[in-house]
Amino acid sequence: MTAAIGQEAHGASLWHAVSRNRRERPALQGGLDVDLAIVGGGFAGLSTALHAAEKGISVAVLEAEIIAWGATGRNAGFVVPNFAKMDPDSILAHLGPERGERLIDFAAGSADLVFGLIKRHGIDCDAVQNGWIQPAHSPAALEKVKSRAAQWARRGRPAVTLDRQGVEALTGARGYVGGWMDRSGGVLNPVAYANGLADAAQKAGAKIFERTPVTSVDRVVDGWSLKTPSGSVRAGKVLIATNAYGGSLNPLLQRSYFPLKIFQIATEPLPRDVRTRLLPGGQGVGDTRRNLFTFRFDADNRLISGGMHILSAGADTRVPHTIWRRLARHLDLPDLPPPAYGWSGMAAVEPDFLPHLLDLGPGLIAGRACNGRGIAMTTAMGKVLADWATGTEARDLPLPFAPPAPVPFHALLRHAPNMLLGWSMLRDRLDETA
Repeated sequence: MTAAIGQEAHGASLWHAVSRNRRERPALQGGLDVDLAIVGGGFAGLSTALHAAEKGISVAVLEAEIIAWGATGRNAGFVVPNFAKMDPDSILAHLGPERGERLIDFAAGSADLVFGLIKRHGIDCDAVQNGWIQPAHSPAALEKVKSRAAQWARRGRPAVTLDRQGVEALTGARGYVGGWMDRSGGVLNPVAYANGLADAAQKAGAKIFERTPVTSVDRVVDGWSLKTPSGSVRAGKVLIATNAYGGSLNPLLQRSYFPLKIFQIATEPLPRDVRTRLLPGGQGVGDTRRNLFTFRFDADNRLISGGMHILSAGADTRVPHTIWRRLARHLDLPDLPPPAYGWSGMAAVEPDFLPHLLDLGPGLIAGRACNGRGIAMTTAMGKVLADWATGTEARDLPLPFAPPAPVPFHALLRHAPNMLLGWSMLRDRLDETA
Protein backbone atom coordinates (compact mmCIF):
# COMPACT_ATOMS: atom_id res chain seq x y z
CA MET A 1 0.00 0.00 0.00
CA THR A 2 1.31 3.45 -0.90
CA ALA A 3 -0.04 6.41 1.04
CA ALA A 4 -0.43 9.89 -0.37
CA ILE A 5 2.69 11.83 0.51
CA GLY A 6 2.03 14.47 3.12
CA GLN A 7 -1.60 13.49 3.61
CA GLU A 8 -2.79 14.16 7.17
CA ALA A 9 -5.79 11.86 7.30
CA HIS A 10 -6.71 8.69 9.13
CA GLY A 11 -4.50 5.85 7.91
CA ALA A 12 -1.97 8.11 6.19
CA SER A 13 1.05 7.11 8.26
CA LEU A 14 2.93 3.87 7.81
CA TRP A 15 2.08 2.92 11.39
CA HIS A 16 -1.67 3.18 10.88
CA ALA A 17 -1.37 1.03 7.77
CA VAL A 18 0.63 -1.83 9.29
CA SER A 19 -0.48 -2.00 12.94
CA ARG A 20 -2.22 -5.27 13.74
CA ASN A 21 -3.91 -4.46 17.06
CA ARG A 22 -6.39 -1.74 16.08
CA ARG A 23 -9.90 -2.11 17.50
CA GLU A 24 -12.95 0.14 17.18
CA ARG A 25 -14.08 2.04 20.26
CA PRO A 26 -17.49 3.74 20.60
CA ALA A 27 -18.30 7.42 20.73
CA LEU A 28 -19.65 8.76 24.00
CA GLN A 29 -23.44 8.71 24.21
CA GLY A 30 -25.23 10.40 27.09
CA GLY A 31 -23.85 11.45 30.44
CA LEU A 32 -20.98 10.04 32.50
CA ASP A 33 -19.47 10.83 35.91
CA VAL A 34 -15.79 10.02 36.56
CA ASP A 35 -12.95 11.00 38.84
CA LEU A 36 -10.66 11.90 35.93
CA ALA A 37 -11.49 12.96 32.37
CA ILE A 38 -8.71 12.96 29.79
CA VAL A 39 -8.97 14.88 26.53
CA GLY A 40 -6.77 13.21 23.91
CA GLY A 41 -6.04 9.59 23.06
CA GLY A 42 -2.30 9.80 22.52
CA PHE A 43 0.61 8.54 24.62
CA ALA A 44 0.15 11.06 27.45
CA GLY A 45 -3.59 10.50 27.78
CA LEU A 46 -3.40 6.72 27.49
CA SER A 47 -0.49 6.34 29.90
CA THR A 48 -2.30 8.54 32.42
CA ALA A 49 -5.49 6.52 31.96
CA LEU A 50 -3.68 3.22 32.48
CA HIS A 51 -1.76 4.27 35.57
CA ALA A 52 -4.73 6.09 37.12
CA ALA A 53 -7.12 3.19 36.51
CA GLU A 54 -4.60 0.84 38.11
CA LYS A 55 -4.77 3.06 41.19
CA GLY A 56 -8.50 2.42 41.38
CA ILE A 57 -10.04 5.69 40.20
CA SER A 58 -12.63 6.05 37.44
CA VAL A 59 -11.26 7.40 34.16
CA ALA A 60 -12.72 8.44 30.80
CA VAL A 61 -10.59 9.21 27.72
CA LEU A 62 -12.25 11.39 25.06
CA GLU A 63 -10.52 11.27 21.66
CA ALA A 64 -11.80 13.48 18.83
CA GLU A 65 -10.67 11.06 16.10
CA ILE A 66 -9.18 7.61 16.78
CA ILE A 67 -6.49 6.41 19.14
CA ALA A 68 -3.06 7.68 17.99
CA TRP A 69 -4.54 9.95 15.32
CA GLY A 70 -2.35 12.98 16.14
CA ALA A 71 1.38 13.26 16.76
CA THR A 72 1.34 9.91 18.59
CA GLY A 73 0.68 8.13 15.29
CA ARG A 74 2.79 10.39 13.09
CA ASN A 75 6.29 10.23 14.59
CA ALA A 76 9.20 7.96 13.69
CA GLY A 77 8.90 5.61 16.67
CA PHE A 78 12.08 6.55 18.56
CA VAL A 79 12.16 5.90 22.32
CA VAL A 80 14.70 8.42 23.66
CA PRO A 81 15.25 8.79 27.44
CA ASN A 82 16.87 12.23 27.47
CA PHE A 83 16.10 15.84 26.60
CA ALA A 84 16.21 17.37 23.13
CA LYS A 85 18.43 20.32 24.01
CA MET A 86 19.34 20.36 27.71
CA ASP A 87 21.75 18.04 29.49
CA PRO A 88 21.62 17.24 33.22
CA ASP A 89 24.06 19.96 34.26
CA SER A 90 22.16 22.66 32.36
CA ILE A 91 18.86 21.46 33.83
CA LEU A 92 20.29 21.79 37.32
CA ALA A 93 21.39 25.33 36.48
CA HIS A 94 17.96 26.11 35.02
CA LEU A 95 15.72 24.60 37.71
CA GLY A 96 17.95 24.33 40.76
CA PRO A 97 19.32 21.19 42.41
CA GLU A 98 16.14 19.80 43.97
CA ARG A 99 13.69 20.23 41.10
CA GLY A 100 16.41 19.65 38.55
CA GLU A 101 17.40 16.26 39.93
CA ARG A 102 13.76 15.16 40.06
CA LEU A 103 13.24 16.07 36.41
CA ILE A 104 16.46 14.31 35.43
CA ASP A 105 15.39 11.15 37.28
CA PHE A 106 11.99 11.39 35.57
CA ALA A 107 13.61 11.31 32.13
CA ALA A 108 16.36 8.81 32.94
CA GLY A 109 14.02 5.87 33.44
CA SER A 110 11.47 6.83 30.79
CA ALA A 111 12.57 4.35 28.12
CA ASP A 112 12.76 1.52 30.66
CA LEU A 113 9.19 2.42 31.67
CA VAL A 114 8.02 2.16 28.04
CA PHE A 115 9.61 -1.21 27.39
CA GLY A 116 8.54 -2.46 30.81
CA LEU A 117 4.90 -1.63 30.02
CA ILE A 118 5.21 -3.38 26.66
CA LYS A 119 6.50 -6.52 28.35
CA ARG A 120 4.03 -6.43 31.25
CA HIS A 121 0.99 -5.99 29.03
CA GLY A 122 2.17 -8.10 26.10
CA ILE A 123 1.89 -5.24 23.59
CA ASP A 124 2.66 -6.33 20.03
CA CYS A 125 4.44 -3.24 18.66
CA ASP A 126 7.75 -4.46 17.18
CA ALA A 127 9.67 -3.02 20.13
CA VAL A 128 13.48 -3.23 20.08
CA GLN A 129 15.43 -1.91 23.08
CA ASN A 130 18.96 -2.02 21.70
CA GLY A 131 19.78 1.65 22.17
CA TRP A 132 19.48 5.13 20.70
CA ILE A 133 22.55 6.57 18.94
CA GLN A 134 23.49 10.23 18.47
CA PRO A 135 26.41 10.60 16.04
CA ALA A 136 28.40 13.86 16.08
CA HIS A 137 28.69 15.71 12.77
CA SER A 138 31.64 17.90 13.82
CA PRO A 139 34.49 18.01 16.36
CA ALA A 140 32.65 20.67 18.39
CA ALA A 141 29.52 18.52 18.46
CA LEU A 142 31.60 15.53 19.56
CA GLU A 143 32.85 17.41 22.62
CA LYS A 144 29.24 18.20 23.54
CA VAL A 145 28.06 14.60 23.23
CA LYS A 146 31.05 13.33 25.21
CA SER A 147 30.00 15.65 28.03
CA ARG A 148 26.36 14.59 27.60
CA ALA A 149 27.22 10.90 27.84
CA ALA A 150 29.41 11.48 30.89
CA GLN A 151 26.67 13.41 32.69
CA TRP A 152 24.14 10.61 32.19
CA ALA A 153 26.68 7.90 33.01
CA ARG A 154 27.43 9.60 36.35
CA ARG A 155 23.77 9.04 37.18
CA GLY A 156 24.00 5.34 36.52
CA ARG A 157 22.53 5.38 33.02
CA PRO A 158 23.84 3.00 30.32
CA ALA A 159 25.45 5.82 28.34
CA VAL A 160 28.61 5.13 26.33
CA THR A 161 30.81 7.32 24.14
CA LEU A 162 31.57 6.11 20.61
CA ASP A 163 34.57 6.89 18.42
CA ARG A 164 34.42 7.26 14.64
CA GLN A 165 34.80 3.54 14.08
CA GLY A 166 32.22 2.70 16.72
CA VAL A 167 29.59 4.91 15.11
CA GLU A 168 30.27 3.45 11.67
CA ALA A 169 30.16 -0.14 12.96
CA LEU A 170 26.81 0.37 14.71
CA THR A 171 25.08 2.57 12.13
CA GLY A 172 26.82 1.95 8.80
CA ALA A 173 26.89 5.72 8.26
CA ARG A 174 30.23 7.24 7.28
CA GLY A 175 31.55 10.72 7.93
CA TYR A 176 30.75 11.12 11.63
CA VAL A 177 33.59 11.92 14.03
CA GLY A 178 32.12 9.95 16.94
CA GLY A 179 29.01 10.04 19.09
CA TRP A 180 27.28 8.42 22.03
CA MET A 181 24.59 5.86 22.76
CA ASP A 182 22.05 5.36 25.52
CA ARG A 183 21.56 1.60 25.60
CA SER A 184 18.13 1.91 27.25
CA GLY A 185 16.63 3.65 24.20
CA GLY A 186 15.10 1.93 21.23
CA VAL A 187 12.42 1.90 18.56
CA LEU A 188 8.85 0.65 18.16
CA ASN A 189 5.66 1.00 16.13
CA PRO A 190 4.01 3.98 17.87
CA VAL A 191 0.43 3.28 16.74
CA ALA A 192 0.61 -0.34 17.86
CA TYR A 193 2.11 0.78 21.18
CA ALA A 194 -0.69 3.32 21.69
CA ASN A 195 -3.34 0.73 20.82
CA GLY A 196 -1.76 -1.61 23.37
CA LEU A 197 -1.80 1.10 26.04
CA ALA A 198 -5.49 1.68 25.29
CA ASP A 199 -6.26 -2.04 25.63
CA ALA A 200 -4.38 -2.19 28.92
CA ALA A 201 -6.14 0.89 30.25
CA GLN A 202 -9.54 -0.57 29.39
CA LYS A 203 -8.66 -3.83 31.10
CA ALA A 204 -7.77 -1.80 34.19
CA GLY A 205 -11.20 -0.16 34.11
CA ALA A 206 -10.77 3.03 32.06
CA LYS A 207 -13.46 3.99 29.55
CA ILE A 208 -12.15 5.08 26.15
CA PHE A 209 -14.24 6.88 23.56
CA GLU A 210 -13.26 7.64 19.99
CA ARG A 211 -14.77 10.18 17.59
CA THR A 212 -15.78 12.21 20.63
CA PRO A 213 -14.48 15.77 20.29
CA VAL A 214 -14.71 17.91 23.40
CA THR A 215 -16.37 21.21 22.55
CA SER A 216 -16.10 22.89 25.96
CA VAL A 217 -14.65 22.43 29.44
CA ASP A 218 -16.53 24.41 32.10
CA ARG A 219 -16.06 24.80 35.84
CA VAL A 220 -18.90 23.44 38.00
CA VAL A 221 -19.36 23.21 41.76
CA ASP A 222 -17.81 19.76 42.21
CA GLY A 223 -15.28 19.80 39.38
CA TRP A 224 -15.61 20.17 35.63
CA SER A 225 -18.18 19.58 32.91
CA LEU A 226 -17.01 18.50 29.44
CA LYS A 227 -19.42 18.76 26.53
CA THR A 228 -19.27 16.63 23.38
CA PRO A 229 -21.63 16.49 20.38
CA SER A 230 -23.45 13.45 21.74
CA GLY A 231 -22.89 13.54 25.49
CA SER A 232 -21.17 15.06 28.49
CA VAL A 233 -18.78 14.12 31.28
CA ARG A 234 -18.60 15.44 34.82
CA ALA A 235 -15.18 14.94 36.37
CA GLY A 236 -13.38 15.93 39.53
CA LYS A 237 -10.16 16.47 37.57
CA VAL A 238 -9.37 16.99 33.89
CA LEU A 239 -6.19 16.45 31.87
CA ILE A 240 -5.82 18.17 28.50
CA ALA A 241 -3.47 15.88 26.57
CA THR A 242 -3.91 17.12 23.02
CA ASN A 243 -0.43 18.60 22.56
CA ALA A 244 -0.50 20.51 19.24
CA TYR A 245 -3.89 19.06 18.24
CA GLY A 246 -6.09 20.94 20.71
CA GLY A 247 -7.72 23.17 18.12
CA SER A 248 -9.68 26.03 19.66
CA LEU A 249 -10.42 24.24 22.94
CA ASN A 250 -8.06 26.56 24.81
CA PRO A 251 -6.62 29.47 22.76
CA LEU A 252 -4.21 30.40 25.55
CA LEU A 253 -2.53 27.00 25.24
CA GLN A 254 -2.10 27.48 21.50
CA ARG A 255 -0.09 30.64 22.07
CA SER A 256 2.34 29.06 24.55
CA TYR A 257 4.30 26.78 22.21
CA PHE A 258 5.80 26.69 18.74
CA PRO A 259 3.88 24.41 16.35
CA LEU A 260 6.28 22.47 14.14
CA LYS A 261 5.22 20.35 11.18
CA ILE A 262 7.40 17.26 10.82
CA PHE A 263 7.44 15.07 7.72
CA GLN A 264 8.30 11.37 7.71
CA ILE A 265 8.90 8.90 4.91
CA ALA A 266 9.31 5.13 4.69
CA THR A 267 10.76 3.30 1.69
CA GLU A 268 9.78 -0.05 0.33
CA PRO A 269 11.50 -2.88 2.26
CA LEU A 270 15.23 -2.96 1.57
CA PRO A 271 17.17 -6.16 0.76
CA ARG A 272 18.30 -8.05 3.83
CA ASP A 273 21.95 -7.71 2.90
CA VAL A 274 21.70 -3.95 3.40
CA ARG A 275 21.25 -4.63 7.11
CA THR A 276 24.70 -6.18 7.35
CA ARG A 277 25.93 -2.60 6.99
CA LEU A 278 23.13 -0.32 8.21
CA LEU A 279 21.94 -0.64 11.82
CA PRO A 280 22.43 -4.40 12.16
CA GLY A 281 21.43 -4.08 15.85
CA GLY A 282 18.16 -2.32 15.07
CA GLN A 283 18.88 0.93 16.95
CA GLY A 284 17.49 4.37 16.13
CA VAL A 285 19.72 7.27 15.06
CA GLY A 286 19.32 11.03 15.44
CA ASP A 287 22.48 13.06 14.87
CA THR A 288 23.69 16.42 16.21
CA ARG A 289 22.92 18.54 13.16
CA ARG A 290 20.63 21.51 13.68
CA ASN A 291 18.81 20.22 10.60
CA LEU A 292 18.41 16.89 12.33
CA PHE A 293 19.15 13.73 10.34
CA THR A 294 17.41 10.59 11.62
CA PHE A 295 17.02 7.06 10.39
CA ARG A 296 15.82 3.63 11.49
CA PHE A 297 14.31 0.46 10.05
CA ASP A 298 10.91 -0.96 10.85
CA ALA A 299 10.21 -4.67 11.38
CA ASP A 300 9.80 -5.22 7.64
CA ASN A 301 13.09 -3.54 6.68
CA ARG A 302 11.60 -0.26 5.50
CA LEU A 303 14.00 2.64 5.96
CA ILE A 304 12.42 5.60 7.79
CA SER A 305 13.56 9.21 8.10
CA GLY A 306 12.10 12.67 8.68
CA GLY A 307 12.59 16.37 8.14
CA MET A 308 11.09 19.87 8.11
CA HIS A 309 10.25 22.54 5.55
CA ILE A 310 11.31 26.15 5.11
CA LEU A 311 8.44 27.21 2.86
CA SER A 312 5.00 25.68 3.32
CA ALA A 313 3.93 26.10 -0.31
CA GLY A 314 4.25 22.71 -2.00
CA ALA A 315 5.93 21.18 1.07
CA ASP A 316 3.65 18.12 1.18
CA THR A 317 5.12 16.81 -2.06
CA ARG A 318 8.53 18.53 -2.05
CA VAL A 319 9.82 17.71 1.44
CA PRO A 320 9.37 13.90 1.36
CA HIS A 321 11.49 13.69 -1.77
CA THR A 322 14.10 15.96 -0.20
CA ILE A 323 14.23 13.61 2.81
CA TRP A 324 14.60 10.63 0.46
CA ARG A 325 17.51 12.23 -1.43
CA ARG A 326 19.21 13.04 1.88
CA LEU A 327 18.84 9.43 3.02
CA ALA A 328 20.38 8.11 -0.18
CA ARG A 329 23.28 10.57 0.04
CA HIS A 330 24.14 10.20 3.74
CA LEU A 331 23.82 6.42 3.78
CA ASP A 332 25.47 5.81 0.41
CA LEU A 333 22.42 4.11 -1.11
CA PRO A 334 22.37 4.97 -4.84
CA ASP A 335 19.65 2.37 -5.45
CA LEU A 336 17.41 3.43 -2.54
CA PRO A 337 13.77 2.62 -3.35
CA PRO A 338 11.52 5.70 -3.55
CA PRO A 339 9.20 6.63 -0.68
CA ALA A 340 6.33 4.18 -0.33
CA TYR A 341 4.77 6.07 2.59
CA GLY A 342 4.87 9.76 3.37
CA TRP A 343 3.07 11.52 6.18
CA SER A 344 3.30 14.54 8.45
CA GLY A 345 2.28 15.62 11.92
CA MET A 346 2.37 18.60 14.24
CA ALA A 347 4.69 18.76 17.23
CA ALA A 348 4.45 21.25 20.10
CA VAL A 349 7.87 22.71 20.90
CA GLU A 350 8.34 24.41 24.26
CA PRO A 351 10.56 27.53 24.36
CA ASP A 352 12.93 25.74 26.77
CA PHE A 353 12.53 22.29 25.14
CA LEU A 354 11.50 20.72 28.46
CA PRO A 355 8.30 18.88 29.45
CA HIS A 356 5.73 21.01 31.26
CA LEU A 357 2.49 20.76 33.21
CA LEU A 358 0.27 23.78 32.69
CA ASP A 359 -2.08 25.04 35.40
CA LEU A 360 -5.45 25.90 33.85
CA GLY A 361 -7.49 26.04 37.04
CA PRO A 362 -8.30 23.95 40.14
CA GLY A 363 -8.05 20.32 39.06
CA LEU A 364 -7.45 21.21 35.38
CA ILE A 365 -4.02 20.54 33.87
CA ALA A 366 -2.52 20.38 30.40
CA GLY A 367 0.58 18.28 29.82
CA ARG A 368 3.18 18.74 27.11
CA ALA A 369 6.37 16.72 26.95
CA CYS A 370 7.33 16.07 23.34
CA ASN A 371 10.05 18.35 21.96
CA GLY A 372 11.20 15.38 19.86
CA ARG A 373 11.07 12.92 22.77
CA GLY A 374 7.37 12.13 22.78
CA ILE A 375 7.13 8.39 23.33
CA ALA A 376 9.36 8.14 26.40
CA MET A 377 8.51 11.48 28.01
CA THR A 378 4.74 11.33 27.60
CA THR A 379 4.58 7.76 28.86
CA ALA A 380 6.51 8.84 31.96
CA MET A 381 4.33 11.93 32.28
CA GLY A 382 1.27 9.70 32.42
CA LYS A 383 2.67 7.79 35.36
CA VAL A 384 3.23 10.91 37.47
CA LEU A 385 -0.08 12.46 36.41
CA ALA A 386 -1.79 9.39 37.85
CA ASP A 387 -0.29 10.44 41.18
CA TRP A 388 -1.85 13.89 40.70
CA ALA A 389 -5.20 12.29 39.85
CA THR A 390 -5.12 10.39 43.15
CA GLY A 391 -4.23 13.33 45.37
CA THR A 392 -0.61 14.46 44.92
CA GLU A 393 -0.32 18.20 44.46
CA ALA A 394 0.76 19.13 40.94
CA ARG A 395 3.54 21.35 42.30
CA ASP A 396 5.02 18.26 44.00
CA LEU A 397 5.38 16.33 40.73
CA PRO A 398 8.83 16.18 39.07
CA LEU A 399 7.75 18.34 36.11
CA PRO A 400 7.72 22.14 35.88
CA PHE A 401 4.22 23.36 36.79
CA ALA A 402 2.91 26.87 36.11
CA PRO A 403 0.13 28.70 34.27
CA PRO A 404 0.64 28.83 30.48
CA ALA A 405 2.85 31.73 29.42
CA PRO A 406 2.01 33.04 25.94
CA VAL A 407 5.04 33.42 23.70
CA PRO A 408 5.58 37.15 22.96
CA PHE A 409 4.75 38.02 19.34
CA HIS A 410 3.49 34.46 18.89
CA ALA A 411 1.73 35.19 15.58
CA LEU A 412 5.15 35.94 14.06
CA LEU A 413 7.49 33.73 16.09
CA ARG A 414 5.35 30.60 15.65
CA HIS A 415 7.02 30.30 12.25
CA ALA A 416 10.55 30.76 13.63
CA PRO A 417 11.63 27.07 13.55
CA ASN A 418 10.86 26.88 9.84
CA MET A 419 12.20 30.33 9.01
CA LEU A 420 15.54 29.52 10.68
CA LEU A 421 15.97 26.12 9.00
CA GLY A 422 17.98 27.52 6.08
CA TRP A 423 20.38 29.26 8.47
CA SER A 424 20.66 26.05 10.49
CA MET A 425 21.57 24.08 7.36
CA LEU A 426 24.28 26.60 6.49
CA ARG A 427 25.73 26.42 10.00
CA ASP A 428 25.78 22.61 9.78
CA ARG A 429 27.81 22.79 6.57
CA LEU A 430 30.22 25.30 8.12
CA ASP A 431 30.68 23.01 11.14
CA GLU A 432 31.57 20.06 8.91
CA THR A 433 34.21 22.04 6.98
CA ALA A 434 35.79 23.73 10.01
